[in-house]
Amino acid sequence: MDKKQKWAPGLKAVLLILLSHMTAGLEVPLDPKVLEGLPQPPTITLQSPKDYIFDPRENIVIHCEAKGNPHPSFSWTRNGTNFDVEKDSKVLMKPGSGTLVIDISGEKADAYEGTYQCTASNEHGKALSNNIVIRQSRSPLWSKERNEAILVQKGLPLLLPCRPPAGLPPPVIFWMDNNFQKLPLDKRVSQALNGDLYFSNVLPEDTRSDYICYARFPYTQTIQQKQPISVVVLNNNPEGERHPDFMLPSGSTSNKMVLRGETLELECIAKGLPTPNILWQKDAGKLPSGRTSFYHFNKTLKISDVNEDDAGDYRCTATNKLGSKHHLIKVTVKAAPFWISAPRNLILAPNETGILTCRVNGNPKPKINWFVNGRPIKDVYEKDGPKIEEDTVILSNVQSGSSAVYQCNASNEFGYLMANAFVNVLAEPPRVLTLPNQVYRVIMNHRALLDCASFGSPIPTIAWSKDGETSIKNSDSYVIHENGTLEINMAQPLHSGKYTCNATNNQGFKENHVFLEVKEPTRILTQPKYRRVQRGMSALFECKVKHDNSLVPTMTWLKDNGELPDDQRFEVGDDSLTIMDVIDDDAGTYTCITKTMLDQDSASATLTVVEATPTPPVVLEKPDPPTDLELTDQMERSVQLTWIPGDENNSPIQSFLIEYMDLLHQPGIWVNLTEVSGTSTTAQLQLSPYVYYMFRVLAQNGVGYSEPSVPSAQYRTNPSAPDENPTNVEGTGTEPDNLVISWRPLTGFQSNGPGLEYKVQWRQKDVEDDWTSKNVGNTSQYIVTDTPTYVPYEIKVQAFNNYGNAPEPTVVIGYSGEDKPLSAPDSVQVTVPNSTLAEVQWEPVPNPSVRGELQGYRVYYCRVRGRHDQQEEADQHEQVLTFSGNRSEGMLPGLQPYSVYDLFIKVFNNKGEGPSSPIKTFETPEGVPDSPSFLSVIDYGLDTLTLKWGPPLSNNGRLTRYTLKYHPVNATNELGPVKEVIFPANVTTVTLTSLNASMLYKFYLNAWTRKGPGPDIKKEASTAMDTAVPNRQVDIATQGWFIGLMCAIALLILVLLIVCFIKRNKGGKYPVKEKEDAHQDPEIQPMKEDDGTFGEYSDTEDHKPLKGSRTPSNGTVRRDESDDSLVDYGEGGDGQFNEDGSFIGQYSGKKEKDTHEGNESSEAPSPVNAMNSFV
Repeated sequence: MDKKQKWAPGLKAVLLILLSHMTAGLEVPLDPKVLEGLPQPPTITLQSPKDYIFDPRENIVIHCEAKGNPHPSFSWTRNGTNFDVEKDSKVLMKPGSGTLVIDISGEKADAYEGTYQCTASNEHGKALSNNIVIRQSRSPLWSKERNEAILVQKGLPLLLPCRPPAGLPPPVIFWMDNNFQKLPLDKRVSQALNGDLYFSNVLPEDTRSDYICYARFPYTQTIQQKQPISVVVLNNNPEGERHPDFMLPSGSTSNKMVLRGETLELECIAKGLPTPNILWQKDAGKLPSGRTSFYHFNKTLKISDVNEDDAGDYRCTATNKLGSKHHLIKVTVKAAPFWISAPRNLILAPNETGILTCRVNGNPKPKINWFVNGRPIKDVYEKDGPKIEEDTVILSNVQSGSSAVYQCNASNEFGYLMANAFVNVLAEPPRVLTLPNQVYRVIMNHRALLDCASFGSPIPTIAWSKDGETSIKNSDSYVIHENGTLEINMAQPLHSGKYTCNATNNQGFKENHVFLEVKEPTRILTQPKYRRVQRGMSALFECKVKHDNSLVPTMTWLKDNGELPDDQRFEVGDDSLTIMDVIDDDAGTYTCITKTMLDQDSASATLTVVEATPTPPVVLEKPDPPTDLELTDQMERSVQLTWIPGDENNSPIQSFLIEYMDLLHQPGIWVNLTEVSGTSTTAQLQLSPYVYYMFRVLAQNGVGYSEPSVPSAQYRTNPSAPDENPTNVEGTGTEPDNLVISWRPLTGFQSNGPGLEYKVQWRQKDVEDDWTSKNVGNTSQYIVTDTPTYVPYEIKVQAFNNYGNAPEPTVVIGYSGEDKPLSAPDSVQVTVPNSTLAEVQWEPVPNPSVRGELQGYRVYYCRVRGRHDQQEEADQHEQVLTFSGNRSEGMLPGLQPYSVYDLFIKVFNNKGEGPSSPIKTFETPEGVPDSPSFLSVIDYGLDTLTLKWGPPLSNNGRLTRYTLKYHPVNATNELGPVKEVIFPANVTTVTLTSLNASMLYKFYLNAWTRKGPGPDIKKEASTAMDTAVPNRQVDIATQGWFIGLMCAIALLILVLLIVCFIKRNKGGKYPVKEKEDAHQDPEIQPMKEDDGTFGEYSDTEDHKPLKGSRTPSNGTVRRDESDDSLVDYGEGGDGQFNEDGSFIGQYSGKKEKDTHEGNESSEAPSPVNAMNSFV
């Protein structure tokens, strides 16, 4: 039982909170059109004040107005009993109203005094007014009295009592003389709050016989006076100086009670000589500023709008040169009932539950009583009625027809409060109160609010859609408020369109259409620029504007924030202001303001007027630095910096660069903050917390940047929680059992406050574990140990400092450390599509066995031997191919045909390779062989040539044969018929017979396997030249006579060559050249080799033999180009040597290259070549 009692209040509180959420949204609409059709209990709209004092010369008017549907009827009670208005002819109730008008002319007005209460009723309930106390104003006469003259010694205190008659309301007191002149009051003479007149000490001039106290009664506007008082100040035995003492209040302490909300008035009037000064103070506290005032030369202290904090001990101190005196006033604050929250009208749907709350406070605590339609709830509902919980009434499962007006009455000894709140049980379909087809216009990037005010019972649910299709939900762009308003945070052109709001409840639905138009902002594109103009010249300020085409802008120009002077010299154009014939008074700041119906923009520039001077040569220099930096509009995260531009030095300022220094984190380092246009003199700077800023400004023109301005004053921003979290958050493992969480720390500038640390959080991904966290200092990593090998983790790193946390960080996926793979690829298969390519396939290693990030697979292979030779030594050169990623196949190119290979595969991750797969052996089929390793001529004959060749370096299979093809080549490089000879694979030498003498032959040799032929090897060779000397079958090269003959011929040729060169150098031209010059035969004019044009012979080049030139195989020398040859000098045209090949050609003067140059055959037998060969 005790437990139930203990928990009951908590359960009740929870219930009240839930119920308050259930009923908070439904309010009574104020739209009269809606109210006209709704049944509604009465509501008091106007009533007279609780305390009504009337003037007996005027009618009594007691107000009581109410509304409801149907319109309510009215009745009154007086002093708690029914007041029948119709029976009293002096009382009239206004038609359609409960207001009473009482005619008291010719009647005793006090007969109508009493306590009145109005009741407004209709079929849905009764509403009650306050109890209105009606009292007649009174201004009684002063009682007759005879005042004796007062004799008082000079320097003594004096009290003149007033004691006015009690009036209603109390009179206003003042002292005057017989001439109706107010008596002067000062520090020595003062009037107390009760009207008495106090003298701290009297002086001879205080002697007079007309001290008269007057009382003015405000309602009757009458003034009554007391009998004059006569005062005589004696000077025969004057008092000396005296210590201060109090005349009012008496004693050392007194008490004062005041009600909350009223004005506290405390007074201290002291006597003494000299006149004391009064000082006020509050013990253990300060006098409230803004509500404290002093009157009557500090003798009266007033505190307005008193609250509970004003209770306490107030001390007044009277001081003169002889000392001081204290008086303590103990102030207590009581309170009549006052509202915390009055009950509000409710509209409930059938079967809903609602609550009424009547929250009041007071001192002492008010007692709350609940009524329904003017009767106590307990008297109306014996059971199953509303549940009362002190200041709350719970209405459960309301039904149709149970509408009523509930009254809450809270009272204590100082007063009472009463409020009506109706509960209207309705079942109403939704109504949209916003006007249909309303057009909302908003500037781009501004907030747009589209209204959908609705009413219905139950409360309608609001849904929005755009252009009849898109359903709008709460998101970053849209917010749907509880009252149905749709908010677009940053309106963009794409948000323009038709919006529909649907209000729905269980009684039906209603829709309404509104339209949104998003307009381009109005912006000043060309701002007026600072002008420095000579007196008498013209000044032009431009102000070109961009605006939405559907909006009409208006432009206004101001001078120094006022209207332009009324002067014809000021010409305002569509986008400019021109000032003609400038004078000194024109100097100032000119502002252009462009406005549309939705927005506006403005820009300013300064005009400086200078003396007219002769135009000096224009010298362009860097601008002078800005001056007078000032910080205004100082906020937590922003400040406005203003400056005065320096001289632009004949080059317009293009921009201003604003820099800052962080004296806390990076003293001495200036950092670029922002750049603004050269026409600006202010900048709104966005700041970061916990920075000690200093700013400076640099101006830039076409020449360069100015010197920096003098730095601004220091501006310190307050610390706050970090705005951002560290970046580059990663999670990687360095060992198989750890996770290294790293990040880029915040800078001191980003820290936003002292005590920067990081909250590192992690948990294994896809495992329902809680986050593990660790707070670390200002570092850049944290190592988590004892982790499983290579598993994913969710990671968060959040910054915080002494002032709070940064926003919730984003989650990053990381992995713990890797280890080498455990398994090898399985099911390795090799397919060989041709002799040089193999395709490898395998079963990938399962992910858990990889134990890390799969990097790929490596295929290791090597050639073991050739298939044709089982005893061949293994080729130990191992090759490896890497296949990145999760592969299951790969190609091995460049294999050697007809070979045996071994292969195995390994998987690898970042940590290394796993074990090898079992070795897989495969063979490559035969391929075509390489070309023979060499081909050479080992013997030359007149009609025979002996060839020798080597087998291919790689047979790539079993050799089956060689094929030799050859054909002759004549002097014109024409090829003769091809002959083909096939040889067995074991033949590498052959002698070809029946060849032509002195004939060049081309040879092509290739090897064959069963797969086909390999590439050719080529060779050129010539048979020996035919000579007239019979072949005696003796070697004449060893004969002495032959050797002597050869030497003689060689010596003769050498002599002839020397003679020729000497003769050329002396004579310049051969005789044949002279002959050619004489004949001038165009047929024999030489041509340049490069372009075919005619030219002169060169002494040094005409008869030089071409390197590599060769005599035709028939031994003849062509002379179709020149007759100048060795034959002309007696050498003959048939000179040749024997078959040993020492000299087998003759001189040829033709300048051309043979197409067979570069082969192994002998060079052409020119004289020089012949000598070289001979020597």
